Amino acid sequence: MSKSLKFLLGTALGLSVLAAPAFAEKLGLGRPALPAEIAAWDVAVLPDGTGLPEGSGDVATGDEVFAEKCATCHGDFAEGIDNWPVLAGGEGSLKDRRPVKTIGSYWPHLSTVWDYIHRSMPFGAAQTVTPDEAYAITAFLLYSNGIVEDDFVLSKENFTSITMPNADGFYPDDRAESEYATFSGEACMTDCAAEVKVTKRAVTLNVTPTDPDGRPAGTLPNPDPVVEAAVAEPAAPETTAETTTAAAGPDPALVEAGAKVFKKCAACHKVGEGAKNATGPMLNGILGRAAGTVEGFKYSKAMADAGAAGLVWSDENLHAYLSDPKGFVKRNKMSFAGLKSKDDIDAVIAYLESAGG
Repeated sequence: MSKSLKFLLGTALGLSVLAAPAFAEKLGLGRPALPAEIAAWDVAVLPDGTGLPEGSGDVATGDEVFAEKCATCHGDFAEGIDNWPVLAGGEGSLKDRRPVKTIGSYWPHLSTVWDYIHRSMPFGAAQTVTPDEAYAITAFLLYSNGIVEDDFVLSKENFTSITMPNADGFYPDDRAESEYATFSGEACMTDCAAEVKVTKRAVTLNVTPTDPDGRPAGTLPNPDPVVEAAVAEPAAPETTAETTTAAAGPDPALVEAGAKVFKKCAACHKVGEGAKNATGPMLNGILGRAAGTVEGFKYSKAMADAGAAGLVWSDENLHAYLSDPKGFVKRNKMSFAGLKSKDDIDAVIAYLESAGG
């Protein structure tokens, strides 16, 4: 062994002996955390309710607290503003091309809602929400998603009785057993694809090869067109000023104005071709329809009872409702304060009539 190597080994051994007593003894820094300090950090809430503090909150209070502390980002109706998340609606959309993932459609555990609100919200002012406020906001969000009624009070005692709509929508990741073997073998490099067959031809898009005469390649010419015998047209019915107005529909200028006013409603209500229920029911065919009868939407008890009692959305009733939703049907689900201008209400009704109402 060389002298230099012996020196290095001796130096390392000497340093380890000198350092051993220091590491063997406590450094004398810090102290054990106090129970109150541990409790301040241990704020997680589990699906079985473990970690929930005492307290309660009702839907009405939650509506007020949500408007004060949450609506700036999430909207008055939890519909989301700009790029901030929508928190209500989306039920049944998880298989759509663009699913709407909200508390009602996606979140499997109510504890996640309460815990996230209490621990992380509002944005920039985390942990300023009291336990009672967290219970109230959670109750309001349950109501906004049609899970509870408007008189519901959430508390530690009844917390675990709430079952979220997507509670059974999650399962353990089993890809290691069910899929990995399929993609872990030797890759196919030749003659791998199955035979390709053309089943449709996109003639109207001008992308399918054609024969010189313009027909799709490989197709037979069309037979000669059939000349149909001329049929006398029936005489046009007599028209009056009244029937001409009815056929013309609502005033186009009024409809255009209504489309602008309806932007206040569009976050929750859809109308027109392909309209679906969202935070609120879709509004196609609303004129002349009984209240609370859109298929697939869960109405408040107040609105469902009003429809069962004979409320029909006539022009007159729509005017009254849109000016004061809570006053016209007390304790209904819609928390919008209403339109104050009669002209705006006329315009919205005209728009609904033209767009699908």
